[in-house]
Amino acid sequence: MTTAERCDRIRDVSKATVYRHVDLLAAGGIVEVALERRVRGAVERRYRLRRDRAGITADIASSLSLDDHRSGFAAALAVLTAEFTAYLDRETADLVADLVGYRQHAVWLNPAELHGMIDGMWKAIAPHLVNEPSPDRTRYLTRPSLLPVEAPPPESRSDDTAAHSQSPGTGI
Repeated sequence: MTTAERCDRIRDVSKATVYRHVDLLAAGGIVEVALERRVRGAVERRYRLRRDRAGITADIASSLSLDDHRSGFAAALAVLTAEFTAYLDRETADLVADLVGYRQHAVWLNPAELHGMIDGMWKAIAPHLVNEPSPDRTRYLTRPSLLPVEAPPPESRSDDTAAHSQSPGTGI
């Protein structure tokens, strides 16, 4: 995607800011130039994400301050909001037909269950990351996030909490 195309998708951010951030991402090795071509005397660059550099490793995460994490999370939410706003601004936006969702589930997990859930989510998503664009494919943004929100209770309860769980179903 070119920076100009990115600007068209993120309308509530100035072009100068988008260009500056793309330059920072390129300088940091997060994106790389996939193609360059001359357009009306200027060089147009098409960038691609370097998936091997786009994530935050455990070593990097542990070196960041809480404020760094707070800022990164806020930036991720801002991008998600911009993408959702761009979707809603389309004349063809149909949240029900497009199976748009923004659910949140609270689950109690021990460390083994947590790792199993993460592994299961990765196994569900990973095979689709290599899909190429085609006339029968729509590009979807999926954004799993995970954080503990409550400490374990002092004693385990004996009631059957599984009986109270609900299927996630489809939609919002």
